[in-house]
Amino acid sequence: MELQPKGNIETSPRKGWAFFFLCFGVFMVYLDLMIVNVALPDIRTDMEIGIRGLQWIVDAYAIPFACLLLAAGALGDIVGHKKMFLTGLAGFTLASVWCAESSTLTSLLAARAVQGAFGALMIPVSLAIIRLTFDTPAERAKAIGVWAGIGGIALAAGPLAGGWLVEAFGWKSVFWLNVPVGAAVFLTLSVLMTETSVRAKRSFDVVGQFLSIAGIACLSYGLIESHSLGWDNPGIIASFAGALLSLIAFAVWERRFRDPLLPVSLFRQPLFLVALLVNFLSFFGVFAVMFVMTLYLQNVNGLTAFETGVRFLPLTAAIMVMTTIGGNLTAKIPPVAMIPIGAFAAGGALFWLTSLEPGSGFGVYAWPLLLLGIGLSLAGTSTTVALMNGISPERAGMASGIANTFRQISAVVAVALSGTIISDRVRASSDAWMSSLSIPEEWRSPLQETMASGNLNAEAWRSAGLPADSLEILGGKTADWFAGGMHGAMVLSGIAGIVCGLISLLLLARRGAKRNVRGSAAPVIPPITAPSQPK
Repeated sequence: MELQPKGNIETSPRKGWAFFFLCFGVFMVYLDLMIVNVALPDIRTDMEIGIRGLQWIVDAYAIPFACLLLAAGALGDIVGHKKMFLTGLAGFTLASVWCAESSTLTSLLAARAVQGAFGALMIPVSLAIIRLTFDTPAERAKAIGVWAGIGGIALAAGPLAGGWLVEAFGWKSVFWLNVPVGAAVFLTLSVLMTETSVRAKRSFDVVGQFLSIAGIACLSYGLIESHSLGWDNPGIIASFAGALLSLIAFAVWERRFRDPLLPVSLFRQPLFLVALLVNFLSFFGVFAVMFVMTLYLQNVNGLTAFETGVRFLPLTAAIMVMTTIGGNLTAKIPPVAMIPIGAFAAGGALFWLTSLEPGSGFGVYAWPLLLLGIGLSLAGTSTTVALMNGISPERAGMASGIANTFRQISAVVAVALSGTIISDRVRASSDAWMSSLSIPEEWRSPLQETMASGNLNAEAWRSAGLPADSLEILGGKTADWFAGGMHGAMVLSGIAGIVCGLISLLLLARRGAKRNVRGSAAPVIPPITAPSQPK
């Protein structure tokens, strides 16, 4: 099962232009992951939904994106990276039209799921193309730095562009933006880029793909719906049980299948474990922050969508700058030092954000957001460069798919868990207050879900029988309850960052790990041979 090169991106300058547009396609996918956040309050108002609906809008994209990244990396190695990338780009662009034309939550969620599925086809194969195109570690580090920098630019542009588009043209415009850009990138890459590789005689792991989707989907459903149905609800318990059983079955199956999506033998490699931990634990924080603070800034502090995007600049600009220069930094400072430092910095920044209160000014959260961006970039870029330098060529697509999968799973869990923490806090704090005002039982759950998004729906409260003189008091209480829940989400995210730093220190300190991470000639993750069992 050898990698069969079919060619390369053409030599410079054509190679440079093809690489530029390849990164532009990646930019689209990451932009759409972040640009929707600032549109959530407007979507909530337009579709009259609560925090559960907002969580599903984010996770409907992230769940298929996370689940299919493994398959995309493997399929790219089988059928060719160019073919896989262009297929994903075409489907992503068409799904964006569907998102823009959606008028109901059900339609929007379905469109977002399709959009995330096709977006998943693009990311791992783009990194594999870079790995197979740039031969020397120095060139590869610079190219990966640019690739990561494009993602950073998308992260910075998302809130700003999204805020401006929402204010000028409405929330649907954040999806229409993808259509002309996607068409231009597709046509250009069809001409400039040739196929980079095809991996022959390899089977696709259908069972493993199904089990991974089932596990992640069940986990997400349980986390998001638990605050509405209750943690002891039979459906929630069954959902978590289904997630556990699916993931156990996935691990067992992957040990037996000849060409697994996730080779279990990889987990014996310290660097690979660190890559997964960094992609999950440290990035858990940024996804939680972007989701929770968007609701905080717009619904609690009363900022517009564009003003919200501006307030995120310390975070997004730091990621954009640091990921752009991260490849060069990794060539000078070994990842064994940069990864823990970045994780600790990100964890500390998240604890710092617990100082936020209703009405806090920009100066209160600008510095911790800046530190969070720097920490995430140091850890993330160093991990990516070290992993790509250490992986064998025939596993480039698979390894990048696995690493990105864990990052996207962190997005799913971060949004689901942070929203649930806030909802539980609001529900626990408001139950007694509602009882004292004799609010009817049938009104409590929908009103609490609205408050969990940081928003006070005055008209709904009037319909529920709340006296007019109590509305102003309730507005202040809603903001306090939301801030308390937000603090809980930040503490959990901060703990994740610190744990990531500690575990990466322990794993990289193992015998031989430091030498390999510093860039020895021997591959950190050797080629994987198929087990003796037949398929």
